[in-house]
Amino acid sequence: MFSHVMIGTNNMDESKAFYDAVLATLGYDAGVFDEKGRCFYFSDSGIFCLTKPINGEAATHGNGTTIGFKAASSELVDKWHQLGLENGGAECEDPPGIRGNTERQLYMAYLRDPSGNKICATHFIS
Repeated sequence: MFSHVMIGTNNMDESKAFYDAVLATLGYDAGVFDEKGRCFYFSDSGIFCLTKPINGEAATHGNGTTIGFKAASSELVDKWHQLGLENGGAECEDPPGIRGNTERQLYMAYLRDPSGNKICATHFIS
């Protein structure tokens, strides 16, 4: 459904260090910069990107926006969460754990990245 997700940052180096750590946990390579200074994380299912806003204004996070990354296990979700905290992320939402209903169970963890963007890692249990 998605070709890519791009989020803004005011500190590219800080954001790259954070995303290199948390995305490596999920099996992705470190981000690469293009000639415009944007950072890209490539996968078979899409591209995740970091950029300074092209209009020259400060980057801000979207209120109500969450970007979710798929994880292969609940253990990887926990590791993702811990590495995120160790690399400049901040707690948000409930602690890592099971969410859902009787039809669909998810193991999820939420963080705010160094720029304030809300992200999560999700393992689909059922």
